[in-house]
Amino acid sequence: MAKYERRLKGNFNELLDWLHRDITNGSVSVSYEDGSDITMGDVKMAVRVYERYSMAGSNRVSLNITLVGKEQEIFISAITSGGSQAVFFKINTIGEETFLELCRDSVENYILKRQ
Repeated sequence: MAKYERRLKGNFNELLDWLHRDITNGSVSVSYEDGSDITMGDVKMAVRVYERYSMAGSNRVSLNITLVGKEQEIFISAITSGGSQAVFFKINTIGEETFLELCRDSVENYILKRQ
């Protein structure tokens, strides 16, 4: 498992679309599995689940993104899972880290774009 979390300022819907575009275009094998959206008052939350094939591990890896926003304040939590072939412990997390890097780079590029 690999995790990336970040607080930032921006437009919630714009960042959500930005992430989706970057992640789905980031690898030929990426698929959007499902998502959930809710608004409670002035707080928005979106959950997205993506999956891709990892050549390094010869298996599938998932990326789960939770985005929470209120006005211009946004929090993102991205967690990957899968990518190991061992029974009792993880021996190959390269696929997870690579998938997470795609998400992290997307967020950081969004931040640079807004400056």
